Amino acid sequence: MKLYSHLNFGGNCEEAFLFYEKHLGGKITAMMRADQLPPQFNVSPGMEKAIVHARMNVAGVELIGNDVPPDHFQPIRSSYLYLWLGSTKSADKTWNVLADGGVATMPIAETFFATRFGQLRDKFGVLWSIIHPKPMK
Repeated sequence: MKLYSHLNFGGNCEEAFLFYEKHLGGKITAMMRADQLPPQFNVSPGMEKAIVHARMNVAGVELIGNDVPPDHFQPIRSSYLYLWLGSTKSADKTWNVLADGGVATMPIAETFFATRFGQLRDKFGVLWSIIHPKPMK
């Protein structure tokens, strides 16, 4: 059994996955557009280039994504992708990349449980928790 995270996007799945591949060290393993579907699938006009299935390996996890019609898209509301970083420096760097064009909901800072912890919504609408934990005693 495996558990994957699946993200819906409102027309920018490919852009988001390319961004995550570049900045998070991921590797895209699949990217299929609506115009590649078999003829029996009726693709709505204007959705021909929409991503119907994207997959990438990032931080040892498979991340799945696709586009939905923009009028049906709603940003994530209560689930976060939780990204553990190996150092304070890498946590700060990753935070800055993901926060660019996004909205910080909890600025990255030292806490009682982490040298760095913060939460944000990136420019693609994805919620992230970024952490470099303190050693457990």
